[in-house]
Amino acid sequence: MRGWLGMQSFGRVTLGWRWYAAASMFVIAIIGFRSGIGLTDTPDVGAAGLLTQAYYSLGLFVIGGLDIGTPTGGPLWGQVLLWIAYFGSPVLTASAVIDAVLRALSPTRWRLNRLRDHVIVVGSGELTTSYLRVLRRLDPDIQVLVVDRQFKPGRERELAQSYHAVAITGDTTHDFLLKELRLRRARRLVLLGDDDFATYETAARVQARYPKMQNRIVLHCHNLRFMRSLADTEVARHCVTFNAYNFAAMSLVSNQLLAHFERTQSQDVVVLAGFGRFGQTVLEELEQHAPDELAMIVIIDVDANRRLQVVEEQERLRSDRGRLVLQGDVSHPEVWRKLRSSVDLEVGEPVVILGTGDAAHNLRTALWIRRNWPNCLVYSRTHDASELTAQLHAEHGLQTLSITELLEENFPQAWVV
Repeated sequence: MRGWLGMQSFGRVTLGWRWYAAASMFVIAIIGFRSGIGLTDTPDVGAAGLLTQAYYSLGLFVIGGLDIGTPTGGPLWGQVLLWIAYFGSPVLTASAVIDAVLRALSPTRWRLNRLRDHVIVVGSGELTTSYLRVLRRLDPDIQVLVVDRQFKPGRERELAQSYHAVAITGDTTHDFLLKELRLRRARRLVLLGDDDFATYETAARVQARYPKMQNRIVLHCHNLRFMRSLADTEVARHCVTFNAYNFAAMSLVSNQLLAHFERTQSQDVVVLAGFGRFGQTVLEELEQHAPDELAMIVIIDVDANRRLQVVEEQERLRSDRGRLVLQGDVSHPEVWRKLRSSVDLEVGEPVVILGTGDAAHNLRTALWIRRNWPNCLVYSRTHDASELTAQLHAEHGLQTLSITELLEENFPQAWVV
């Protein structure tokens, strides 16, 4: 939003051209007066002191020269400078007033002033899209603000047309923006930004300044270790905190894998091919909720040993019994030869989860595994819902595994409305 002195954005103030123009007019007027110029209604101003001349120079911004007269006498260059200040100062003031009026009448400002019982979403990425889809299914009419430091091209129009949300550019770690968002009247604050520290900083500021918002803040943290390290802090206790991959993994285990384990008679082998944040949480959930159902958990990743140490550091694993770690690329045949030498995938119905961040990589490897071990239950991970993976599920028996779908299908209603 533009301010009356040039340019202002929520969360920070930037000196715009009007500040420099106002300073220039003020200096020009003083120089003109100091040159010995007289005024028709105030002839002694040229000989007056600096403070008096500064006072008259400031007066030009309000009433121009109507109360003090026009320049007379003195050097020509001094008169030219004063005439520039005489015209420039009131024009500058008038333009600032007009700009302020237009801002006050703008649709965005008008809507902000009328906000009540609204939802504020911080962040404009894919997670925000998922949240808004769920929100609009449950409540099509609630007012929504989406705030971000910067929007991708076309994103503001998409938010307005697809989800009827008002996009606001600004930094929520600054009090000015928090005040503009009408948090005292908000129903919920949903923090889905990319900067985890800024997310917790925003939550802390809101809780301190708007106590009513405590326990009405939903906070997403990308770094699972960071989220868990702050779990016992005051700011986290008054928020609902979650990690998207952690949440999706819990949904997968509780809603699908536990049912598979109960259906099979013998203990099961689970292969986690890709061991990032998603795979790490799947491992934790399996060992927490199905330890007696597992014959072996195999971990495959190019950085498997270090990532497993990260999980063990958080003390959420029971033991290393029945666990095989293979360091290497999921698509490399040598990795699967090593696996075959230790585990017979032809026995029972092993679960193989292709969970790397590369959807094409996952899909190609999943098809290869399905051809070699048709008895396996193979999941191929994508981020968004994939029609291609759904078609291959029907053709080749692959299981679809969309992080977005797992999130949207299992979002607690209390987090949304």
